[in-house]
Amino acid sequence: MHAPSEEKSDVSKDSFYEELEPVFDNFPKYHMKILLGDFNAKEGRENIFKPTIGDDSLHQNSNIKGVRIVNLATSNNLVVKSMMFPHRNICKHTWTSPNGNTHNQIDHILIDRR
Repeated sequence: MHAPSEEKSDVSKDSFYEELEPVFDNFPKYHMKILLGDFNAKEGRENIFKPTIGDDSLHQNSNIKGVRIVNLATSNNLVVKSMMFPHRNICKHTWTSPNGNTHNQIDHILIDRR
């Protein structure tokens, strides 16, 4: 799964999440749900998000897409497990800019909150 990048229109971003929601609605309740994806989302260390993402984000602040992922996770009883375990920062980033100077944690694993 690959979410639209920041420079894409809000319409395409909204469309992505509107298509994703029914997928979860159609899963039987007894199946474990795991969602892996390139969400292009930065979740920060804001206290309000800690129950959903934990304490180990690479980023200090969330971007708009990060907030969307947290909302998606919360509304579907998921947690962002890719940020729940402590790692060194060099192991957290999932994307590096072509010049090697910028590192982001934008690919995530969401799993049922069981």
